[in-house]
Amino acid sequence: MAQIETSQALPAVKRRKPFFRSSFFKNYLAVAAGVVILIIIFLAVFAPLIAPHDPNKQDLALSLQSASSEYLFGTDKQGRDIFSRVLYGARTTLLGAVFVVGISAVIGVPLGLIAGYFGGRIDNMITRIFDVILAFPALLLAFIIVAVFGRGLENAVIALGIVYVPMIARLVRSVTLVEKEQTYVEAARSLGFSHTRIIFRHILPNCISAIVVQITIDLAYAILDLAAMSFLGLGVQPPTADWGAMLEDGRQYLLISPNTALASGFAIMITVIAFNLFGDGLQQHFDPKQRKV
Repeated sequence: MAQIETSQALPAVKRRKPFFRSSFFKNYLAVAAGVVILIIIFLAVFAPLIAPHDPNKQDLALSLQSASSEYLFGTDKQGRDIFSRVLYGARTTLLGAVFVVGISAVIGVPLGLIAGYFGGRIDNMITRIFDVILAFPALLLAFIIVAVFGRGLENAVIALGIVYVPMIARLVRSVTLVEKEQTYVEAARSLGFSHTRIIFRHILPNCISAIVVQITIDLAYAILDLAAMSFLGLGVQPPTADWGAMLEDGRQYLLISPNTALASGFAIMITVIAFNLFGDGLQQHFDPKQRKV
């Protein structure tokens, strides 16, 4: 009896490359931006150990000193060490921006998923609310909210968090409109899965890449807007170190001693550029159509 040998050609399994070997690391600007962000976060976290002086200690005898070995960036009008205040200001600025984006994501992502998935009247109602919020300039609306509830970092963060909700919600809605027409959603419906499970267990994971990119870019905008509100006296209140408030303090002495304004201004500029470049690199990584040939 002849033995029949059968062999089945198994399809090649495509293994996903680890992130550290992905195309993202070929984008040297994005990698450099990521390194800069990590350095800024490191300096902010360990500011109490790195800062050579108390950021709030005043000594009018040392007012407006130039850079030296003891005071790397000089001193401000009240004799406080600018370098120490920049380090502590990074903590305030970054933490505030993270909370702004966190508030907008917690509110905006579920609203975007619900609007895109259900459509109809629910979609119209949610999008009309977003249209009303977007009809006002972002900072102007934030100013109104802060004027009603009072000055301070907490109120500024809440105000900007509300203002940023439509940005991420509209993005999630647009992705959901595409994903809900996919075959896997129809299969989930045919299996009797609930709407909640389909939205949060199946559609949401496919929106994560777009959400991550949007959050990274929103962090840069949040840093700028928080600095603007502190510059106008509506955000962080003295004597707390903050880049926007330092920029306002140094503006009056820009021609005499520009150290305060330049140090805080460069800190804002470098951080915002780093987040923008990093977000652009992530977008090119997640969306192959946008990769440069």
